[in-house]
Amino acid sequence: MQNIEQRIIEKLTNSFQPQELEIINQSNQHSGHAGSPETGESHFHIKILSDKFKGLSKVEAQRQIYSVLSAEMEEGIHALSLNVGSSN
Repeated sequence: MQNIEQRIIEKLTNSFQPQELEIINQSNQHSGHAGSPETGESHFHIKILSDKFKGLSKVEAQRQIYSVLSAEMEEGIHALSLNVGSSN
């Protein structure tokens, strides 16, 4: 079974065909904090650049990402920060 980070990469790649995609697991920075599930895969920062976001506001693009990752959000992602853009 794939871990959460692998599933994030696969889902974002399949959904948005990004020109750039960087997933930074920041879970170790939040160990011991209230609400942290201590799974090692709970806090992520995603940088994604995709033409699929062209013409969308940042909020609309973020909503699309949250929709694609809804199962992962329910399964243990505690925090997700996004840096979203398009090449144009």
